[in-house]
Amino acid sequence: MKRISAILMSGVLAFSLCACSGNGGSSDKPADTGAVFKAGTYEADGTGYGGSGSPIHVKVTVSDTAIESIEFTAAGETPTVGGAAIPLLVDKVVAAQSTKIDGVTDATFSSNGFFEAVNDCLKQAGADPEKLEPKDGGSAEAKDVEETYDVVVVGAGGAGMTAAITAKENGKSVIILEKAAVPGGNSSRATGGMNAAATHYQKEQNIEDSPELYYQDTMKGGHDINDPALVKTMAEQSSAAIDWLDSIGAPLSNIGQAGGASTKRQHRPVDENGKILSVGTFLVEHLSSTCKDKGIETKFNTRVDKILVEDGKAVGVHGKTDDGANVTIHAKSVVIATGGFGSNPDLIVKYKPELKGYVSTNASTITGDAIAFLEDIGADFVDLEQIQIHPTVVQKDGSLISESLRGDGAILVNAEGKRFCNELLTRDVVSAHVNEQTGSYAWLIVDKNMYEPSTVIQKYVKNGLMTECATIADLAKLMEVDEKVLTETLNKWTECCKNQKDPDFERGNYDAILSDLSHAPYYAVKIAPGIHHTMGGVKINTNAEVIDVKGNVIPGLFAAGEVTGGVHGGNRLGGNAVCDFVVFGRIAGTSASK
Repeated sequence: MKRISAILMSGVLAFSLCACSGNGGSSDKPADTGAVFKAGTYEADGTGYGGSGSPIHVKVTVSDTAIESIEFTAAGETPTVGGAAIPLLVDKVVAAQSTKIDGVTDATFSSNGFFEAVNDCLKQAGADPEKLEPKDGGSAEAKDVEETYDVVVVGAGGAGMTAAITAKENGKSVIILEKAAVPGGNSSRATGGMNAAATHYQKEQNIEDSPELYYQDTMKGGHDINDPALVKTMAEQSSAAIDWLDSIGAPLSNIGQAGGASTKRQHRPVDENGKILSVGTFLVEHLSSTCKDKGIETKFNTRVDKILVEDGKAVGVHGKTDDGANVTIHAKSVVIATGGFGSNPDLIVKYKPELKGYVSTNASTITGDAIAFLEDIGADFVDLEQIQIHPTVVQKDGSLISESLRGDGAILVNAEGKRFCNELLTRDVVSAHVNEQTGSYAWLIVDKNMYEPSTVIQKYVKNGLMTECATIADLAKLMEVDEKVLTETLNKWTECCKNQKDPDFERGNYDAILSDLSHAPYYAVKIAPGIHHTMGGVKINTNAEVIDVKGNVIPGLFAAGEVTGGVHGGNRLGGNAVCDFVVFGRIAGTSASK
């Protein structure tokens, strides 16, 4: 029998999974062929997403022949990513009696840090982890599942969880199916903020804005090929969406400015010390905990492959778990919120061949599965060829450097040590400028005054994405540029901030800038464009109802988030994806409830 215990201590969740036995011993232990370990309890640290300053700490107890239990603390890991992944790995390692198993998808840092720490403990116990081959954990045979709910939601990202919570608030029974092992999807990777207009936070901070101005900025940013009705709906309901997030304990009170916006409307979370947080992990954590608090079941590791249809109406879905079990959910309404296809190279090349070979910022599970099963029932699609590249992506691993940094004062500098564009132009335009530079790359630079109030920047440094440079000379050495040229570039930018005028590139937003980049140390990262967002997807109306190829509503079928098309047109403005998934997630949940 396996026992899992969880203890919350000082905000750190410690899990222990023990292999226990009744009469005759446990099938989880290997055959008694002699001592494998020196019995005892061993402790070690591993470097996860929190970096070396906040390691994953494990305590491994072994008998002579088996790994008996593993406990851990991981204060530096994102609760809904690493914090959710490590308990799964504890189970797998004890069952397999080995660390030679797969990590959890999209929790790579956490998985590697956990394995590092456990392997250290096993070495202390006298074993060679590389020689411990995985054993049959005695898992039960996969069983098919068939259940009935009022609403089934496919996808546990921002849009899916928002829709599920809204339907639950309307008194409906709800289940979420998610193909990954943890919630979040691309929503977890959003680092900037959420655009919203005429919010109470803007009014409290004397920021003038309106849904009409938000609408105009979004249409212009999308090259006017957006669906005007969808954009109008998003803009007009954005303030109410902020209020709703307040109601679930997820306030976005800090306001910055992103590219393509006429004013400060990018709402961001802060911690208890006022430091800016990543909006994606913040919202996913709160949405996930709200789902749990409301008793919404989520089946993870379940990939949906078919929408069930009777008499032209969606009445449920079919999927399969990772271990091969069939999952059939009957429902009165179906909400599709599976995200885009930014991690599917074949679909990227199919719809936009010139992007072949580009690195992607997307979670590995974002592969466009819904396109096939929506096509099967005659759903229509729009703008599938509209695929956005983001200008500031770390090429070695696809890590995104948030656009909010440029809004707060970061600049882009080329291989010659010079600025080359207005950093707050839309993503497609800034990406084009980067690609035109020598080597098709640039450096993004911030300073001490931007670093100190931002946990986002601090995380970049901790994870080795940004490099600290004590002086301009050190910065020039890192960038391999002429120190005099770089000094002149930084001094000119400081003058721009002082005079609130940029004669070379006409950049504005000085009231949103946190620093004039005159305060060492400096922090820099080498970036180039990468695939970031797929603007196209299934066609919906303002009720989030899915439209078929004949222009008719498919009864009982709704969609929200990046799986849909029409909201963003030919280019998505930074901060609009979060607004999209909250606004249309709420609409989809409300419509599905009816």
